Amino acid sequence: MYVPKESQPKQGGGAAKARDGEKGGKRKIVAQNKKARHDYAIIDTYEAGLVLMGTEVKSLREGRTSLTDGFVHIDQGEAWLHNAHIPEYHQGSWTNHSARRKRKLLLHREEIAKLESKAQETGHTIVPLAIYFKDGRAKAEIALARGKKEYDKRQTLREQQDRREADRAIAAAKRRQRGH
Repeated sequence: MYVPKESQPKQGGGAAKARDGEKGGKRKIVAQNKKARHDYAIIDTYEAGLVLMGTEVKSLREGRTSLTDGFVHIDQGEAWLHNAHIPEYHQGSWTNHSARRKRKLLLHREEIAKLESKAQETGHTIVPLAIYFKDGRAKAEIALARGKKEYDKRQTLREQQDRREADRAIAAAKRRQRGH
């Protein structure tokens, strides 16, 4: 029996979005900047589109990239991602990209103005936190951040360690309780 395409149930899309619980679909993370979360106190985060060449997208899909030294600079009302390392695509030809070129970030004008004014304050900077694919498009999660002092970093590590130890103790107590 023939069923018109319009009446056939759609596959993928809607069910995946509903499962994730977040607006806009599933995120496939390519790279994270864990060092930035350690070195900076994150104030506010933004999602920005990335302007990429074809070989950059193919290289990202292979999952080989690094944001460790990356930073965002705002120049003449445009946001640029600097020092993000996306290696050359190994099957690329003469059209291949350079690994550390600056890449344009796509943000709303109001977001760029807000980021620029906050970044000019002493001790504030804009750092990339992650690069991921969302609905097939490359996105960057960037953050307005304030640099942490050395004692702040130690305090954060101590809190994380205390939280881990408490979780272990609770889990051990639950195991003992179930065992008896």
